[in-house]
Amino acid sequence: MPNKSLGQHWLKDPAILGGIADSVELTSEDTVLEIGPGLGTLTSVLLRRAGRVVAVEYDAQLAAKLPGQFPGTNLEVVTGDILQFDASALPAGYVVVANVPYYITSKIISHFLNISNRPKSMVLLMQQEVAEKYASIAGGLTAGAVALQTKYVVHLGIRVPKMYFTPPPKVDSQVLVCKKRNVSKIAEKDTSRFRRVVQAGFSAPRKKLRTSLSGGLGLSVADVEQWLERVDVDAHKRAQDLTVEEWVRLV
Repeated sequence: MPNKSLGQHWLKDPAILGGIADSVELTSEDTVLEIGPGLGTLTSVLLRRAGRVVAVEYDAQLAAKLPGQFPGTNLEVVTGDILQFDASALPAGYVVVANVPYYITSKIISHFLNISNRPKSMVLLMQQEVAEKYASIAGGLTAGAVALQTKYVVHLGIRVPKMYFTPPPKVDSQVLVCKKRNVSKIAEKDTSRFRRVVQAGFSAPRKKLRTSLSGGLGLSVADVEQWLERVDVDAHKRAQDLTVEEWVRLV
């Protein structure tokens, strides 16, 4: 039985599993890091397409059963928390695939944005509304979406209605496809400063940018207005209304 406390919802439809795998565009040279393989239904599809699958499963009982389901395959099962997993041993250019528990979505994305060996792509099945926010261009951006889009090109993949899960969640899901940019919009040396500025902007999301940046960074409103004018950003906008390019100009 699925463990509700771990956000487990099984997905078994072959067409949808194939559609998720299609989003990854795998070759026999690829290493896949699968998060939360569960019963192994998606694992099975990934093993047929990739050269190697490293599956990290938090549920010890499920993890113990997985190797026996796929004898003779290049599957490595790790029992543990993905947020504690050391990806430095994986080859450069590995791929992350996951049916992400809703409650940990943002933590997983943040984790992979802040490690040194970042994946070349991530294909994440998550709550539809959350996926739409991460893929937003402007008008509905969140601080997490801004951070993600500086390092990855993001778009929406297939939608998965709740009826395809066992047990059905309360909302529909959607695939979020993230492909690593050849050059990050923010240099590594500026990452911490970028994070500080964005967090300040979103610290009071309902207020105008000049006010939220002033309070979040401890600057006078007049200084913030001059700063925004120099980089051609409207001081009357709210944080969610800026484009990623405007955030980059701010930093």
